[in-house]
Parts: sequence; structure tokens; C-alpha cells
Amino acid sequence: MRQPLVAGNWKMNGSVASVRELLAGIKAGVAGVPRCEVAVCPPFIYIPQASAELAGSPVFWGAQNLSTEAAGAFTGEIAASMLLDFGCTYVIVGHSERRTLYGEDDDVVAAKFAVARAAGLKPILCVGETLGEREQGITEQVIARQLDAVMAMQGAAVLADGVIAYEPVWAIGTGKTATPAQAQEVHAFIRGRVASQAPEVAAGLRILYGGSMKPGNAPELMAQPDIDGGLIGGASLVASEFLGICQAAHESV
Repeated sequence: MRQPLVAGNWKMNGSVASVRELLAGIKAGVAGVPRCEVAVCPPFIYIPQASAELAGSPVFWGAQNLSTEAAGAFTGEIAASMLLDFGCTYVIVGHSERRTLYGEDDDVVAAKFAVARAAGLKPILCVGETLGEREQGITEQVIARQLDAVMAMQGAAVLADGVIAYEPVWAIGTGKTATPAQAQEVHAFIRGRVASQAPEVAAGLRILYGGSMKPGNAPELMAQPDIDGGLIGGASLVASEFLGICQAAHESV
């Protein structure tokens, strides 16, 4: 059975004081959800604080992005080795905001996945369609293209070292949420796509839902057979909401 994972993507939010309060709240409640793996992905500058404050706790931490380069004249970039220096386990690659706002295409995302994996980090690969793509009926083509870029670079077996997060772009920060049936349909497609090349990898692959999951809709989403947790945005900034989602994941096992 796949252990659910709930990972918080804090995006560009936080301060020293708010991070301290948020992490204290998460640490205080995480003992109540032992069947759920819990992780947080702060902005780069707060990773050292997270590392210090989460040390010895069951909560993992990671980053929201990384460079394809190991070192050098790449102003503003962060290398995988730097994330490892501060104990990161996870790193998000290919988030829709990186793709749409910063021009990261499928090849760049695939390269970041490969670099993260080679360094020993667990990449959380984000895939998903925009509203326009959904309305055109090309959701599966878009997601297949995004997945295939990673599998073509190193083979489907590399996905065994990572996690996939399905984020319907049209449901992020819009107040819209895919129905559990809509989410399950895409998650099943993702697992099937991987299974066509690596059935054993697909069976163990954790696929998270990343489209505005909250405590209210988490139980029904987590009940779907191919939804193995969540990549959480806004709700990850409030300890009680984040832990409510973790509780739903814990109870789904």
C-alpha cells in the first residue's frame, strides 16, 4: 500500500516569525497522523530555519525549485548540493507557476528532475492542464507530453525515485476545484501512462492532487483509489488547515 504524502508549497510567503509559528503548530499536531508522510517546502531563504526547527521531528522539508547546474556563474540560482547541505529531502519541479511565469518548458523540467534525482533528492514532478486546454479536451495529451519528457530522458524507472503532483492549473487560486471524479480520472490516466512502460513503478508511484485541496474536500479526494495525498498551497500556510488535510490522508489508509 502506498503511504500518503501531504506536502506544503508555501510559494513566496513567510517571515521568520510566521515560519516559527507555523512549524510549531505543525510539529504539535503531526504525531496524530502517523500514517501520513508530511513535508513542507518553504522559500529558499527559510530552508535553514526549517532545517533547524524541524530537526528530530517526523516532518520532512524541501525546496520549491532548483537549478540544472551544479555550480558557477548563475546568479540567483540554487544548486541541488546546497539543498542537501540543509537536509532537504524533496524538491518541487515543474510547478505550473514556474512553467507559465518563468518559461520552464518540458525539457527544462525533465532536466531538473534528472538533476534532483542524481543528487539524491526526491523530485515532486508537477503536471497539469490550463482551463483552455481542458476546454479543448486535450487534458490527457498535455499531461502525456509532460510525463513523456521525463520518461524519455532517463526511462520510466526514474519515477520510482520521485512523486507526481497533478495540478489542474484552472483550479489553483481560482476557488474552483476539480470534482473527486475528475481528479481521479486524471490520476488514473497518469498511473496508466507510467504503467505502459513500467508497471511495477506505476503501482508504487505516489500521485498527489494539487488543485486547491482543503480540509473540507480532502476526505473525498483522498478516498479515490489513485490519489495518494496532496501538494498544498494556501492551506499549507495555516497549521490547523494543513493538519486537517494530513488527518484526512492518515484516515484514508
